[in-house]
Amino acid sequence: MVQLKSSKPVSVSFRIPYYTQWGQSLVVCGSEPVLGSWNVKRGLQLSPVHQGDELIWFGTLSLPKGFGPCEYSYYVVDDDRNVVRWEMGKKRRLLLPQTFEGGELLHLHDFWQVGADALPFKSAFKDVVFRRECTLEIEKPLGLIQNSLQNDDSLLVHFKVCCPNLQEGTSIYIIGSCSKLGNWKAQDGLKLFYAGDSTWHADCVLPKGDFPIKYKYCKCSKGGNISSETGPDREIALDSSITEPRYLFRSDGMLRELPWRGAGVAIPMFSVRSETDLGVGEFLDLKLLADWAAESGFHLVQLLPINDTSVYGMWWDSYPYSSLSVSALHPLYLRVQALSENIPTDIKVEIQKAKEELDGKDVDYEATLTTKLSIAKKIFAQEKDKILTSNSFQKFFSENQEWLKPYAAFCFLRDFFETSDHSQWGRFSQFSIEKLEKLISKDSIHYGVICFHYYIQFHLHMQLSEAAEYARKKGVILKGDLPIGVGRNSVDTWVYPNLFRMNTSTGAPPDYFDKNGQNWGFPTYNWEEMAKDNYAWWRARLTQMAKYFTAYRIDHILGFFRIWELPEHAMTGLVGKFRPSIPLSQEELERDGIWDFDRLARPYIPQELLQKKFGDSWTFIASSFLNEYQKNRYEFKEDCNTEKKIASKLKSFSGRSLLQNEDHIRQELFDILQNIVLIRDPENLRNFYPRFNLEETSSFKDLDDHCKNVLKWLYYDYYFHRQEILWRANALKTLPALLNSSDMLACGEDLGLIPSCVYPVMQELGLIGLRIQRMPSEPGLEYGIPSQYSYMTVCAPSCHDCSTLRAWWEEDEERRQRYFSSMVGSDLLPPSRCVPEIANFIIRQHFEAPSMWAIFPLQDLLILKEEYTTRPAKEETVNDPTNPKHYWRYRVHVTLEALIKDKELTSIIKDLVLGSGRSHPGKHAEKQVIPESPIATTEKKQIASGKEKAYVATPLNGVPRKEAVAVPN
Repeated sequence: MVQLKSSKPVSVSFRIPYYTQWGQSLVVCGSEPVLGSWNVKRGLQLSPVHQGDELIWFGTLSLPKGFGPCEYSYYVVDDDRNVVRWEMGKKRRLLLPQTFEGGELLHLHDFWQVGADALPFKSAFKDVVFRRECTLEIEKPLGLIQNSLQNDDSLLVHFKVCCPNLQEGTSIYIIGSCSKLGNWKAQDGLKLFYAGDSTWHADCVLPKGDFPIKYKYCKCSKGGNISSETGPDREIALDSSITEPRYLFRSDGMLRELPWRGAGVAIPMFSVRSETDLGVGEFLDLKLLADWAAESGFHLVQLLPINDTSVYGMWWDSYPYSSLSVSALHPLYLRVQALSENIPTDIKVEIQKAKEELDGKDVDYEATLTTKLSIAKKIFAQEKDKILTSNSFQKFFSENQEWLKPYAAFCFLRDFFETSDHSQWGRFSQFSIEKLEKLISKDSIHYGVICFHYYIQFHLHMQLSEAAEYARKKGVILKGDLPIGVGRNSVDTWVYPNLFRMNTSTGAPPDYFDKNGQNWGFPTYNWEEMAKDNYAWWRARLTQMAKYFTAYRIDHILGFFRIWELPEHAMTGLVGKFRPSIPLSQEELERDGIWDFDRLARPYIPQELLQKKFGDSWTFIASSFLNEYQKNRYEFKEDCNTEKKIASKLKSFSGRSLLQNEDHIRQELFDILQNIVLIRDPENLRNFYPRFNLEETSSFKDLDDHCKNVLKWLYYDYYFHRQEILWRANALKTLPALLNSSDMLACGEDLGLIPSCVYPVMQELGLIGLRIQRMPSEPGLEYGIPSQYSYMTVCAPSCHDCSTLRAWWEEDEERRQRYFSSMVGSDLLPPSRCVPEIANFIIRQHFEAPSMWAIFPLQDLLILKEEYTTRPAKEETVNDPTNPKHYWRYRVHVTLEALIKDKELTSIIKDLVLGSGRSHPGKHAEKQVIPESPIATTEKKQIASGKEKAYVATPLNGVPRKEAVAVPN
């Protein structure tokens, strides 16, 4: 704390340029009472002044005696002082110099911090990409001022800048337009001192006659190489409209450099193949994968979710997005050979036999998991006393018991009752701490079973931690995946039932992935209940994830703005509504002349529709499933008026000749059930929601023109206009809770039907989006143009939810021709196979994109070499989103050991990385190839496929370098 030498108070003036909208203003709020004690309504409101083309906000306050170090941030508020948005990144610190005297005026020149400004301090960069073997020593902490003022004709200026990526022995200088800043000569510039936390600062006394001054920051290496920051000169001018300060503290944000760009590989954990694994990829295989990634020039390995999904005890559990627990790891990925150093010979023989039997083309989920757990139980029987009493286990148990105890109890009860449906567990259906502690107590006869689940999770934790630390040291980020939902029959819905709407189901409206929409079966979240403890469940989930990962993908990030909610009895994803959303009220509809709500909100089933769909069988269908409530008009019977009831009743007809094609009959009945225009809100019967794609229904087509026009306008208003403010506010309540729970780098999967509020919010929060070329976010395009992607994105030619690049190329001749014409620029006949030259062209497009990350599925990278394309392309698809019971079992057909030995493939990939100017592990040891300016060149390659020949015009696009929101290189 500063002890002022005078009884006069110190005044602090805040200055920040920022454009607001009409009715908005800026407030500075901080940790001390004089700044509102983090109550924005009591913070210091700033006043705007136009200076040139900038809007500058000013405010001054007097600091009370005894004022200590203070944190503060800037906020945008409306006329009622409600927060509209706030700065991202770290809290600022107001620290008065120790030599400061009372009566002084200190000017703080700040700049608004956006989400991207915080990215270099995320663990992905701080602990992996920019990881230092040695720690920089603090040369001068903040608050220490080197110089002092001697007269009134001078000004003490304190400069501060952040630079998280600095090689050993490199210093930072300021060069500028005055003699104290070297007159633009680096050797005479002002040297900055390290203050910790990637912050550098220095101060100097400048004559007022030198202002305005222009300057830049630059790096100077041990060898004398000097690199100045990019962008225009920075400038400090004295404001003539206010009292001239004697002290000016300038916070310049980030040292501006060429935007950092990296590359990565994506592969599900279960798809990895090694010479050591038992039928499936294992956590310890990630060490080999990190070796291959680093050798190929990749800074990142992206996985699908790795949580335990053992809900049904069968291959349905292969679906990685329906977790049994959001904290427990999947036993499938356990390496049983690493459980003990003293495995008996008979068990070693069993392991070797299992290894041979499970080494198939695809994952045999059930056999693999059963085998691993069987072997693990035998090793546990001889090792349990040693492991359970060890210090490492006790530490693990202490740090994880909050989720580990309920998880182990759930697994026991699941097996005991032979179901994960906890509503069938009798007195254990309702979770309580008292019941839990009794069930898992050491006196319980089931204690050994409980301890086995502890034991498995402990070893999974140790093996994944070992692999994660190994990857960090190799300069490789492990990127995890955060599913949007949790399994309906899961530990989390058992322990925290109040956090979920168990009578609903989560999905997605019709989009690229499925024209009929998707129904994932997860209960939707009760966000209002979650907010009561500041989203503690989410914060715990992210904290757990951060133990292993330094980056993560937020699955279906649109769900944090609004979620597509379906009734629990639905099987498809078409007839849903968004939550939250502003419905169409009955009063609103009546004002527009819409009155017949029964006609619009119930299935419209005229006799001619039944005859059209079922032909001669229509009478049997009608008598079995429908009632005729008026002449030639039908409604569903009570026992089949939902999708689940229809499916159940159809099974009772199994084997009858009239229903030989059960799937077709079920789909037609579903179509009739979905033949509605409005969905009535079950929570408020006077509210309605327009059915998605309502114009395609015969119910809509049979309406009069007035009703059609009104409903079309209301449909557009509901889906594309009236919700935007609500959805933005919802995302700004929920997403920061996730982002602030860890220092992992966050990327959002923002594919599908994108509301207009999504991209601004993601930019504001510093979230990195996703761009898949075949799913362009720009209207009117069939294919995205990688050279036009924004910096804050991950670009990829495909992902796990669609066909691979090779399968996509080969499955549609007309589409292939359109791509070849528009993207390659050739009217010649493209090859029918995705030969290495085609793959190279498409992959290089993505490497050279401005996107911060280019991440490629391993299957797409293997196309770069002909010998890896012998497997049928369709077999390499990870998931088919149109099939809710898809078997997730794809395995790479080549081992990691073989890939590491293939120097030709790693060389091809590494050359693409280097040629694109992207960073790669070990870049400090090698000179990076970074284009000095945007250059476009063209090369032509002949592509032969059987008798087909064509030339590919391959643009090597220069990368537009943006400075506004860039992680420094």
